[in-house]
Amino acid sequence: MIQNSEEENGKFQSQTHGKLNVSEVISQIKFFLEEEPNAQYSLVIGTDSHEKSTGKNGSRDISLVTAILVHRKGFGGKYFWKRFNRNNIHSLRDKIYSETMGSLNFALVFVPLLRKKLNGHTPKYNLEIHIDVGEHGDTRDMIKEVVGMVTGNGFVAKTKPEAYGASYVADKHT
Repeated sequence: MIQNSEEENGKFQSQTHGKLNVSEVISQIKFFLEEEPNAQYSLVIGTDSHEKSTGKNGSRDISLVTAILVHRKGFGGKYFWKRFNRNNIHSLRDKIYSETMGSLNFALVFVPLLRKKLNGHTPKYNLEIHIDVGEHGDTRDMIKEVVGMVTGNGFVAKTKPEAYGASYVADKHT
């Protein structure tokens, strides 16, 4: 469950729209979807992190960014992002779990709010959660675990190289 910290209840950022709260983000996404109701859309949620500092006992503090992207196939899209912090990260596994749970917890709250706002009167979209793990590198042993966490909650999971929501967009703002 999303913790009730000031950072996590704070504002989203948008290159186009500036600072927005969750309901304003949902309204912007709804408007974008309704502009071209016959188009195909993807809605992507991804989180990436960057180490901030080293804490006590060798633990690390990380700054995480969760990005929400809405993409109209063949015609571009827009995205929004939000920063929050986690501390007491001891390993790469803790870091990847924090990123995955950041996206998953956000999706569990955000998606029902979006569906309620859309009220069945807007175009269909494919929803994906992008996870910053891949077949190459130190995260390859974690793919089944984190993909299982996401799919077990009813979402489609994408990993590198298809995980652009986490690997590129959220990473850009960490």
